[in-house]
Amino acid sequence: MPFNGAIAAPWWRPEKFQRKLPFLKARQQATQALRAYFAAEDFAEVTTPALQVSPGIEVHLHTFKTLLTDPHGGLPQTLYLHTSPEFTMKKLLVAGVPRLYQLCQVYRNNERSRTHHPEFTMLEWYRAGADYRALMQDCIALVHACATACGRQGFLWRDITCDPFGEWDVLTLPQAFARYADTDLLATMPEPHIGDTDKLRTAAQRLNVRTAADDDWDAIFFRILTEKIEPHLGHGRPTFLADYPVSQAALARAKSEEPRLAERFELYACGLELANAFGELTDVTEQRRRFAADIAAKATLYGEHLPMDEEFLDALAFGMPPAAGIALGFDRLVMLCAGADMIDDVLWAPVVGTVD
Repeated sequence: MPFNGAIAAPWWRPEKFQRKLPFLKARQQATQALRAYFAAEDFAEVTTPALQVSPGIEVHLHTFKTLLTDPHGGLPQTLYLHTSPEFTMKKLLVAGVPRLYQLCQVYRNNERSRTHHPEFTMLEWYRAGADYRALMQDCIALVHACATACGRQGFLWRDITCDPFGEWDVLTLPQAFARYADTDLLATMPEPHIGDTDKLRTAAQRLNVRTAADDDWDAIFFRILTEKIEPHLGHGRPTFLADYPVSQAALARAKSEEPRLAERFELYACGLELANAFGELTDVTEQRRRFAADIAAKATLYGEHLPMDEEFLDALAFGMPPAAGIALGFDRLVMLCAGADMIDDVLWAPVVGTVD
């Protein structure tokens, strides 16, 4: 969508800013509610640096890079603004903090729309000794608390309604592919990390989902997911979309009963993706292998070469406890709790421009 910041009145004009005040009040109410929840659950609120050696190496996320200069004449060091505080928060798990959360700014380049902003607020939390099902219960309680604090009995966004106080849906990826794409997902996955591209391509063609000759299994999976499944999620009630293929969960451990799938879920409400959760991978050898694969894929697709966080891998090798962690897009949750149409409505100030 085009920027109109150079044409429209600037965001700080009082007559324009006034319209946002009810949304910003809801933001404050939701912030107070989540902090009260975590305090009651005995979580430590932490603050970690935004500047990192490795910003997070998800293949399709783009980063901001800078140089740290040495005041004593040493060589400058390349650093990145983090796309998530995940690596540092996991180091704190290793250090002995069993329950921790953070409400912080994160940075993703090449993202700007009604639901995306290059700098946004992420709520991230970890529970040592827990699995991803415990995080589902956290999500339910947090959404209840924030909606109640904002006086919201239900959510409405783009004519889609969602009742956060009713029963929530849990849908696995194989179930979702069967329900919305009439496709046996596991039949296209003979082994962990090995997909039958031809089988999935045949399914995509039947569904009129475009594929390219050089698409691999993961690319076709992603297109079917975004075009045929995600538009149905979070209608009527919030939906946990769970148990992703291991190739789609670089930081999650595989399910013991089905090693082709990983302990990962995403949360949707009113068609909006709100959160992404993992039963955390603690095997350092497997983590290094997955990082290397993602780094190579990012270099091939985008020409970006990102480093691994070797200190994070050292922390895994030292001994990270079994844990579950989740990142929730706080601005999007506030949109639903405030009845706002777009992310700019719930931000005190945009990075640049506005979106039509």
